[in-house]
Amino acid sequence: MEHVLMVFLGADHGGFALKEKAKLWLGEWGVPYEDVGALTLDPGDDYPAFATSAAKKVLADPDGKAVLFCRSGGGMAIAANRLKGVRAVDCTTVESALLARKKNNANILSLAADWLNENQAKTIIKTFLETPFSGEERHVHRIAMLDV
Repeated sequence: MEHVLMVFLGADHGGFALKEKAKLWLGEWGVPYEDVGALTLDPGDDYPAFATSAAKKVLADPDGKAVLFCRSGGGMAIAANRLKGVRAVDCTTVESALLARKKNNANILSLAADWLNENQAKTIIKTFLETPFSGEERHVHRIAMLDV
Protein backbone atom coordinates (compact mmCIF):
# COMPACT_ATOMS: atom_id res chain seq x y z
CA MET A 1 0.00 0.00 0.00
CA GLU A 2 1.28 3.48 -0.90
CA HIS A 3 2.36 5.48 2.14
CA VAL A 4 -0.82 7.05 3.42
CA LEU A 5 -0.49 8.82 6.72
CA MET A 6 -4.23 8.92 7.33
CA VAL A 7 -7.49 8.16 5.58
CA PHE A 8 -10.41 10.38 6.51
CA LEU A 9 -13.83 8.77 6.17
CA GLY A 10 -17.09 10.62 5.77
CA ALA A 11 -20.64 9.57 4.99
CA ASP A 12 -24.18 10.77 5.21
CA HIS A 13 -27.07 8.44 6.04
CA GLY A 14 -27.04 6.99 2.52
CA GLY A 15 -23.43 5.85 2.78
CA PHE A 16 -23.24 5.18 6.51
CA ALA A 17 -23.37 1.36 6.36
CA LEU A 18 -20.71 1.17 3.64
CA LYS A 19 -18.46 3.54 5.59
CA GLU A 20 -18.70 1.25 8.60
CA LYS A 21 -17.58 -1.67 6.40
CA ALA A 22 -14.68 0.42 5.06
CA LYS A 23 -13.44 0.94 8.62
CA LEU A 24 -13.11 -2.83 8.96
CA TRP A 25 -11.22 -3.12 5.66
CA LEU A 26 -8.81 -0.33 6.55
CA GLY A 27 -8.17 -2.05 9.87
CA GLU A 28 -7.43 -5.33 8.05
CA TRP A 29 -4.98 -3.50 5.79
CA GLY A 30 -3.28 -1.69 8.69
CA VAL A 31 -4.28 1.71 7.32
CA PRO A 32 -4.96 4.37 9.95
CA TYR A 33 -8.21 6.27 9.56
CA GLU A 34 -10.29 8.95 11.19
CA ASP A 35 -14.07 8.93 10.92
CA VAL A 36 -15.25 12.52 10.49
CA GLY A 37 -18.92 11.54 10.50
CA ALA A 38 -21.66 10.77 10.44
CA LEU A 39 -20.98 8.94 13.67
CA THR A 40 -24.56 7.71 13.99
CA LEU A 41 -27.19 6.92 11.41
CA ASP A 42 -29.38 10.01 11.02
CA PRO A 43 -31.75 10.07 8.03
CA GLY A 44 -31.92 13.86 8.23
CA ASP A 45 -28.20 14.60 7.99
CA ASP A 46 -26.64 16.59 5.14
CA TYR A 47 -23.73 15.32 3.03
CA PRO A 48 -21.98 18.70 2.49
CA ALA A 49 -21.01 18.90 6.17
CA PHE A 50 -19.17 15.57 6.09
CA ALA A 51 -17.58 16.16 2.69
CA THR A 52 -16.28 19.56 3.76
CA SER A 53 -14.94 18.22 7.05
CA ALA A 54 -13.03 15.42 5.30
CA ALA A 55 -11.76 17.76 2.59
CA LYS A 56 -10.37 20.19 5.17
CA LYS A 57 -8.57 17.31 6.89
CA VAL A 58 -7.00 16.22 3.58
CA LEU A 59 -5.86 19.76 2.81
CA ALA A 60 -4.18 19.94 6.23
CA ASP A 61 -2.40 16.59 5.69
CA PRO A 62 -0.43 16.37 2.40
CA ASP A 63 -0.13 12.58 2.72
CA GLY A 64 -3.76 12.10 3.67
CA LYS A 65 -6.59 10.82 1.54
CA ALA A 66 -10.33 10.69 2.11
CA VAL A 67 -13.01 8.24 1.17
CA LEU A 68 -16.56 9.56 1.15
CA PHE A 69 -19.84 7.68 0.88
CA CYS A 70 -23.32 8.78 -0.11
CA ARG A 71 -26.10 7.26 -2.17
CA SER A 72 -24.89 8.54 -5.56
CA GLY A 73 -21.25 9.41 -4.88
CA GLY A 74 -21.75 12.61 -6.83
CA GLY A 75 -23.00 14.85 -4.05
CA MET A 76 -20.01 14.20 -1.82
CA ALA A 77 -17.57 14.75 -4.69
CA ILE A 78 -19.22 18.02 -5.67
CA ALA A 79 -19.18 19.30 -2.09
CA ALA A 80 -15.54 18.33 -1.51
CA ASN A 81 -14.41 19.90 -4.78
CA ARG A 82 -15.63 23.30 -3.60
CA LEU A 83 -12.37 23.61 -1.64
CA LYS A 84 -9.25 24.72 -3.51
CA GLY A 85 -6.67 21.94 -3.63
CA VAL A 86 -9.18 19.11 -3.43
CA ARG A 87 -9.33 16.65 -6.29
CA ALA A 88 -12.32 14.49 -5.45
CA VAL A 89 -13.52 11.81 -7.83
CA ASP A 90 -16.66 9.71 -7.95
CA CYS A 91 -15.45 6.28 -9.06
CA THR A 92 -17.55 3.27 -9.96
CA THR A 93 -14.80 1.02 -11.32
CA VAL A 94 -11.31 -0.07 -10.36
CA GLU A 95 -10.02 1.41 -13.61
CA SER A 96 -11.48 4.84 -12.87
CA ALA A 97 -9.91 4.82 -9.40
CA LEU A 98 -6.54 3.77 -10.80
CA LEU A 99 -6.50 6.51 -13.44
CA ALA A 100 -7.78 9.13 -11.00
CA ARG A 101 -4.75 8.51 -8.79
CA LYS A 102 -2.19 7.88 -11.53
CA LYS A 103 -3.07 10.79 -13.81
CA ASN A 104 -5.07 13.25 -11.70
CA ASN A 105 -3.45 12.75 -8.29
CA ALA A 106 -6.96 12.55 -6.81
CA ASN A 107 -6.88 12.95 -3.05
CA ILE A 108 -10.51 12.12 -2.28
CA LEU A 109 -12.54 9.14 -3.44
CA SER A 110 -16.33 9.29 -3.36
CA LEU A 111 -18.39 6.13 -3.64
CA ALA A 112 -22.04 5.48 -4.48
CA ALA A 113 -23.51 3.21 -1.85
CA ASP A 114 -26.59 2.62 -4.01
CA TRP A 115 -24.61 1.38 -7.01
CA LEU A 116 -21.67 -0.55 -5.58
CA ASN A 117 -21.71 -3.82 -3.69
CA GLU A 118 -19.28 -4.33 -0.81
CA ASN A 119 -16.74 -6.26 -2.88
CA GLN A 120 -16.68 -3.58 -5.58
CA ALA A 121 -16.29 -0.81 -3.01
CA LYS A 122 -13.50 -2.66 -1.20
CA THR A 123 -11.56 -3.24 -4.41
CA ILE A 124 -11.99 0.37 -5.56
CA ILE A 125 -10.82 1.73 -2.20
CA LYS A 126 -7.79 -0.57 -2.14
CA THR A 127 -6.86 0.44 -5.69
CA PHE A 128 -7.26 4.14 -4.89
CA LEU A 129 -5.03 3.88 -1.81
CA GLU A 130 -2.39 1.67 -3.44
CA THR A 131 -1.97 3.59 -6.69
CA PRO A 132 0.67 6.33 -6.66
CA PHE A 133 0.52 9.48 -8.74
CA SER A 134 2.67 9.08 -11.85
CA GLY A 135 4.31 12.47 -11.42
CA GLU A 136 4.52 12.89 -15.19
CA GLU A 137 5.12 16.51 -16.11
CA ARG A 138 2.06 16.76 -18.33
CA HIS A 139 -0.15 15.65 -15.42
CA VAL A 140 1.60 17.96 -12.95
CA HIS A 141 1.03 20.85 -15.36
CA ARG A 142 -2.65 20.04 -15.81
CA ILE A 143 -3.27 19.69 -12.09
CA ALA A 144 -1.60 23.05 -11.47
CA MET A 145 -4.09 24.59 -13.89
CA LEU A 146 -6.98 23.50 -11.65
CA ASP A 147 -6.11 25.72 -8.69
CA VAL A 148 -6.40 29.16 -10.24
